[in-house]
Amino acid sequence: MDGGLRKLAAPFVVPGPSGVAIRTRLKQLTAVDEEVLRRVGAHLGALASGDLKTRCHDGLEHDAKTWTVRKRELTPVSSARWAGAITRATHDQWALARRCALARLQNLESGVRTLRHRLTLPLGAKGSKKDPGGYRSRREWHAKARRLHVLEDRLARERTAWEAGRVHVVRGGKRLARMRHQLPAAQLTQAQWRARWEAARWFLQADGESGKRYGNETIRISPDGQVSIRLPAPLSNLANAPHGRYVLTGRIGFAHRGTEWADRVAANRAIAYRIHHDPARGRWYVTASWQKPVSQPVPLAAVLADGVIGVDMNADHLAAWRLDVHGNPTGTPRRFSYDLTGTADHRDAQLRHALTRLLHWARTCGVRAIAVEDLDFTAEKTREKHGRKRRFRRLVSGLPTGRLRARLTSMADATGITIVAVDPAYTSKWGAQHWQKPLTSTTRRTTRHDAASIAIGRRAQGHPLRRRTAPPRTHQSDGCGHRIVQAGPDAAGREGPRRRLPGPRTRSVPPDAERTRATRTPTTVRGVRSEREWVPDSLLLTD
Repeated sequence: MDGGLRKLAAPFVVPGPSGVAIRTRLKQLTAVDEEVLRRVGAHLGALASGDLKTRCHDGLEHDAKTWTVRKRELTPVSSARWAGAITRATHDQWALARRCALARLQNLESGVRTLRHRLTLPLGAKGSKKDPGGYRSRREWHAKARRLHVLEDRLARERTAWEAGRVHVVRGGKRLARMRHQLPAAQLTQAQWRARWEAARWFLQADGESGKRYGNETIRISPDGQVSIRLPAPLSNLANAPHGRYVLTGRIGFAHRGTEWADRVAANRAIAYRIHHDPARGRWYVTASWQKPVSQPVPLAAVLADGVIGVDMNADHLAAWRLDVHGNPTGTPRRFSYDLTGTADHRDAQLRHALTRLLHWARTCGVRAIAVEDLDFTAEKTREKHGRKRRFRRLVSGLPTGRLRARLTSMADATGITIVAVDPAYTSKWGAQHWQKPLTSTTRRTTRHDAASIAIGRRAQGHPLRRRTAPPRTHQSDGCGHRIVQAGPDAAGREGPRRRLPGPRTRSVPPDAERTRATRTPTTVRGVRSEREWVPDSLLLTD
């Protein structure tokens, strides 16, 4: 684009989820059942910790041969399938830590680059839209110079660790590990913290295998809800069923997607299970997950055939507006609020409730597409870039962009609605410039977020964000193309010559004036006043 604006990415259809995960509670467990689960989880968790330590020690020198050696060492103390599940989980955890280290390295490089640029500018130098200006005072300049040395030292350490392949992983979570030193602030006793720490480090998950009985040989759940676990070799004396298995007392049932799960179990298709414990509530849960084939993306034109709903995501609500096929906003804007304070479960429930209302409204309107922004704030929330804008940094950091996008894609796929992602550049600015004021009336107050939702929807449809385009300079008509973008040339009711309607246009003309005017020869000469003046007829007066 001209004028210094960055090039906009084309809108695209977001692919649906590639997997499904459902969870239910393990009920009616006896004390013996819970003790067996604890011992199995603690034993396998210790093996997983040792395997992760070995994998981190190998670093970039890891290959298939070392993987085979690790799996062979774990098999005698567990089983072949338990060893495979542990090593695969270790690889996933190491890869995640590796990606986090790369993101940390890029964040430090961005901070160092910004500090170096601002320190070279004079004090009080004004910045531009792309680059920040100089610092306000000598004191701030000195503080930022010291911070630059700190970040350069951190960057050197992170770069050395990245090149060597070293990662930092804490089984159980770094946040829970640091909570041990702040028990009064966390309102926990040492025993309560110890219970959470041990439960987080247990390992009770097994990958599925197609063709095997009920899709999983290690953790097997029958169609009637019976759960049985293949015990590791050192704990085989705890078995209460043949072939070293332990059958739990309680039965389970999946309420969400239960029919789909039952069909996979009956067909012996692969299903992965994970059993975990919540010490705070004293409950046990089992999570079932499986992969699903990724559906072919629907063409964008077919998705937008019935219009689109543009959604602007904000810190406390979703602003949505429905647009017709020509890009015109119809109806009234909608707002779906949520509260992102509190625990993670509360925040997730708030997002799920807001997205559920949004999808129900989309189905009521008959729209098959929802347009959202393809937001990515990984490089936009650094402390060095925004400086004193602490509220803005907190606002950007609090936006649940990744979780909302994943949740919306998963929920929309179940309802048959397609998600269209658009470039977020200038949507709020241009939406407020072209749409906020025209759509504001005495009975409706259009906010900046409502106008941004219109801009998002129009960008998904391929329309310009402004309401009308200027007519051609050479020909101020339809000779060089239609002058507005709301309707195409083939749309009914577009601009054109008006059709002549027979009959009078005003009530002062006799009804037969159109017929007599077409057959009568005109006798009036321009510039000459007619000698025949109109004289009103006398009224007929009757008694």
